[in-house]
Amino acid sequence: MADNENLSNRRGFLGKLATGAAAIGATTLLDPLHLYAAAANSAPPADEKSLQSWFGKLKGRHKQVFDCMIPDSGIPLAWARVFLMTNKAVGVADNDCSAVLVLRHESIPLAMESRLWEKYKFGEVFKIDDGSTKAPSTRNMFWQPKQGDLPLPGMAVNELLESGVLIGVCDMALTVYSMQVAAKMNMTAEEVKKDWVSGVLPGIQIVPSGVLAINRAQMHGCTYCWAG
Repeated sequence: MADNENLSNRRGFLGKLATGAAAIGATTLLDPLHLYAAAANSAPPADEKSLQSWFGKLKGRHKQVFDCMIPDSGIPLAWARVFLMTNKAVGVADNDCSAVLVLRHESIPLAMESRLWEKYKFGEVFKIDDGSTKAPSTRNMFWQPKQGDLPLPGMAVNELLESGVLIGVCDMALTVYSMQVAAKMNMTAEEVKKDWVSGVLPGIQIVPSGVLAINRAQMHGCTYCWAG
């Protein structure tokens, strides 16, 4: 199993899938994505009907989906906020503008409560430092942040949700990374995944995978923006 240092390497994600598949059984090694389908600890994400209903909340002519693979000090959150701000600045009405933020791969801790950051050392695992301490963060400073935590007003996860931004988190990544962390902490994958799902912040939608959500957003009229 990869250690915490390797968890920050996005290029190793498919390798983690293969490693996890090997742990389940040699026959799954040739089909690493079987890990996701077979994982007993995978809470059911939204089905197609639920996804259509969720994306049905998008409104207006100006719609964009932000693809967030890495936390990048929360900068992807800022891009979503800037999109809303600048549309308003040029005279676009609030009801004519929508944004979707998809948290996948290493950005998934942005979707989870501080309790999990402390318990599972997300700051170390995902290489996210607390700006006030300069040490690996033990809290989600992107949710209801303290003064000075974030550089742009209105970019916090809770503020984006209040602004109508749809935020989804990848169930595939939740499954794979919880399995890796469970192995490191001598816990079962089932209990860690269940705990992580229970700590997804209110208002955030668990989607089957980030790439699927990005596809559906574009089918609903969103333009694509790489957000780190």
